[in-house]
Amino acid sequence: MDLRALISQGEGERLEFKKRTTHPTRISRTLSSLANTHGGQVLVGVDDDGRVVGVRDAEEEMFVLREAAAHYIDPPLTLHFREVETDDDHIVLVVSVAESQNKPHRAQIAPGEWRGYVRVRDESVQASSLTEKILERQQPEAGLEKLPLNKDELHVLDYLNTKQPRITVAQYTKLINVGHRRAYRTLIKLVLHGYLRYHDKEKEPYYTL
Repeated sequence: MDLRALISQGEGERLEFKKRTTHPTRISRTLSSLANTHGGQVLVGVDDDGRVVGVRDAEEEMFVLREAAAHYIDPPLTLHFREVETDDDHIVLVVSVAESQNKPHRAQIAPGEWRGYVRVRDESVQASSLTEKILERQQPEAGLEKLPLNKDELHVLDYLNTKQPRITVAQYTKLINVGHRRAYRTLIKLVLHGYLRYHDKEKEPYYTL
């Protein structure tokens, strides 16, 4: 594994840096968000700036991570670990999380309190109830059920491909000259079948390819 090349990518939707894992409740949010989105890796022993600091005890780190995956995430996750030694004798623990086929996963943030998280850019953010409903219908990319599209549905895909990278329900109502409810249902249908992605962490939700 080319650890330096991986770190040089910086944190993002599929990559998270952790100096260390301190408690299962904190790391469980990151792990569940990766499983709920497109999977990814957590590099333990790397600080937020991408500086390798290494882990003092890889076995202890793996114990905390396994505890989080088994008891602080519902349904539980299976993690894969790899220890990578750097040229300056640091050990970085590479934790791989696959995109789940059993979404949504919720993380325990307090006794009896569980919340769903998704990955948005380089952050694990709390999922809305609508996002969780969408996750329940989604499968990993290879298994998405693609449906034949009508002209209005093709129109929004063409718009996102050629004009703007995102669209809101209000913009879509104007684009195809239909009511708000019909526009909303069309966009959600496209999300559920894997054509679009739904984003709800800004003031107004929007959709992208």
